[in-house]
Amino acid sequence: MSAERTLLEFLARPGYRPMRLETIVHALGGGKRELAQLRKVMPRLLKAGAVVTHKGVLLALPRTDAMDDGLLEGTILFRPSGSARVIFDAEPNQRPRDQLHVDAADTHVALHGDRVLVRANPVRSERMGEDWGSGTVVRVVRRALTQLPGTLFRNRLQWYVLPDDPRISREIVVRDPARSGLTPVPKVKDKVVVRLDAWERRNLSPTGTVTEVLGPTHTPMAEYLAILRRYGLRPEFPPAVEAEASSFGDTVRPADLAGREDFRAIPTITIDPDDAKDFDDALSVERLPNGRLRVGIHVADVSHYVRPGSSLDVEAHERGNSTYLVGTVIPMLPHALSSGLCSLVEAEDRLVKTVICEFDADARLLRTDFANSVIRSRKRLTYKQAFAFLRDDDNAAVRALPAPPPHQTGSPGRPLASLGDAELDEVRGMIADLWSVAAKLRADRFRKGSLDLDMKEIKIYVDQDGWADRTEVVEHDASHQLIEEFMLMANECVAKSLDQTSVPHVSRVHDEPDPERLGALREELAANGFKVGDLTHRTEMVKLLRDLKTREDGYAIRIQLLRSLKQACYRPSSDGHFGLAKRHYSHFTSPIRRYADLVEHRIFDAQLAKRGVRSAPKDAPRSPGLGELTRTCEHVSMTERNSSEAERDSVRVKLLELFEREAGREKKNVFEATVTEVRAHGLMVELTASNAYGLVHISTMTDDYYRLNDRGDMLMGGRTGRHFGPGSQVRVTVDRVDRYKRQADFRLAEEPEPQRQRGDERRRGRGGNLGGRS
Repeated sequence: MSAERTLLEFLARPGYRPMRLETIVHALGGGKRELAQLRKVMPRLLKAGAVVTHKGVLLALPRTDAMDDGLLEGTILFRPSGSARVIFDAEPNQRPRDQLHVDAADTHVALHGDRVLVRANPVRSERMGEDWGSGTVVRVVRRALTQLPGTLFRNRLQWYVLPDDPRISREIVVRDPARSGLTPVPKVKDKVVVRLDAWERRNLSPTGTVTEVLGPTHTPMAEYLAILRRYGLRPEFPPAVEAEASSFGDTVRPADLAGREDFRAIPTITIDPDDAKDFDDALSVERLPNGRLRVGIHVADVSHYVRPGSSLDVEAHERGNSTYLVGTVIPMLPHALSSGLCSLVEAEDRLVKTVICEFDADARLLRTDFANSVIRSRKRLTYKQAFAFLRDDDNAAVRALPAPPPHQTGSPGRPLASLGDAELDEVRGMIADLWSVAAKLRADRFRKGSLDLDMKEIKIYVDQDGWADRTEVVEHDASHQLIEEFMLMANECVAKSLDQTSVPHVSRVHDEPDPERLGALREELAANGFKVGDLTHRTEMVKLLRDLKTREDGYAIRIQLLRSLKQACYRPSSDGHFGLAKRHYSHFTSPIRRYADLVEHRIFDAQLAKRGVRSAPKDAPRSPGLGELTRTCEHVSMTERNSSEAERDSVRVKLLELFEREAGREKKNVFEATVTEVRAHGLMVELTASNAYGLVHISTMTDDYYRLNDRGDMLMGGRTGRHFGPGSQVRVTVDRVDRYKRQADFRLAEEPEPQRQRGDERRRGRGGNLGGRS
């Protein structure tokens, strides 16, 4: 009998537990000769998948039948340390099974995002204070990546690429770039794209081929291109798509106005961020003789130009949505439409779909109508300008507001300084009327149980060369709230109208949270001295969110609560929106940047035609069938997640760019920060002005000897009694930045004021270890 067959039969014995090759040979009564024979055949057995390894060295047979042999299929998500977790899809009408922790040595040849088969282990793992099931990857079912960006390096033996994504901890060995045929020839510390080869043996590094040079690493253009390649984003459009977009010209044609309601004589404005490149929505307001207000919520009529099955439509569907990277946008539609003919710019006729809402003096909605219309915006305002109109009656102060720099914004319209008093007063009156309704709508929405889930937003601005220039906290003030309430109103009105006719459409769904996750959060809070009610009851969750606003550790708990909620998605069924406490809800107000809204517009048109509305298009498209709609919802939910990840990545890159410059300063700036988590080796902090996270390592806290308290939720100074826990406010400077690991470390800028032990006990009773899921 051959040594190979003897080995396989031994591995197949009932009750066999994975063990080293040397141990197996000893158990079989073999010696050095048999061990040498098996070592010779092992590479072939591993490559063929006849044998698999556990923890890199323990041998076992693979399990080929996932159902019969207890294997589970899921998606593996790595941590920078090399360990990972596997998450599982939910079966219909069932919650997903709990995720499994996978030690670095048990990840086989998986890479971040791969679909894998994993075997659950009987031994559980404790991580970050939580009890996790653990598992071992047996086989990669489907690769998530075929290529990736990274930085090219060379050591004495070989060339290799260090991936940009720190969750891919293996270096990619590449062939000599001089033989790649690329011009210019890739050199050390260039940002490159590498095409991955098949990787089948964990004991060898993955390999690949450099296919593109993006430029010197950590320069704005190279980092931008790397994000495009990593997430499959394309700023360019195929020639046929560009040609179709340009074929409509740059002005609305008279023939396009036939049958439309005409709102051009009614004062209309747009309110958008400083750096907005396209304008989806506008508002008009009319005072009626009976004391009522009629508000027109106007949304760009993209569906008039982008017809089902056209080149534009196919491309828009594939992209799914626009992606907003720092300083630029990857549009869903070519610029001829997205920032041109469809954008509701100032002083130009534009085609829109309009939701007309009539309110009484108490902001009660009395009547809703729908129409295809034409508008002409009187003024393009930024949020800052709109807020100034709400805050100041002084036209001189409004005129003095600086305009956004030309390289940071789309069509700015006329400077406020050029407007006369009469026009400024008219704009101020419009905004006041709109806010009088929006403020009451907002108060009523929260009274009905809508959750106040808004988190601080940070805007990063770049200079003309693309380098990160500064950050700015975006205040969610009355001007933002005004727009938000009317967009919510339009989305709800359209969804409710379609639901009442039982027409399948693209609902925006936010499912109710998993009771078990809410229960676990409640128990964790209670264990740390913060008793809350049953969070499966909406009133208790509303109360918790309200209480968190006054707690020192409120921000850290708020993040935990958000992570306990489910992610919103698109679905062709009206399953409600938990966060907004709305039964009927869709996305209707951003068709320039979301394909879901464009599909909703087409269904909207089909219903207008069915009802005989005068402004309905004569050639309204049919409503898509349920199967087609389901596939569209799944696709745009996926592209939305991809864009969100790309946008977060872009923000991380630009913040590191800022901090790298800051770390090199002789006189460093001081930043306000909040402690979000306490660990044995230091404090995790979040900077107030940028939302950036980083570590204050305990080795830099030299004013005292710090250790964890008995509960593990606070660092205590042994001599002074100073302490730091979740929610503590600190001031920090940038200590060092590692662009390759994408990490920034900070140090305390000054010694905190002494705090008495009694105060420590009081704070421990209020909070605890609440940052454990960062």
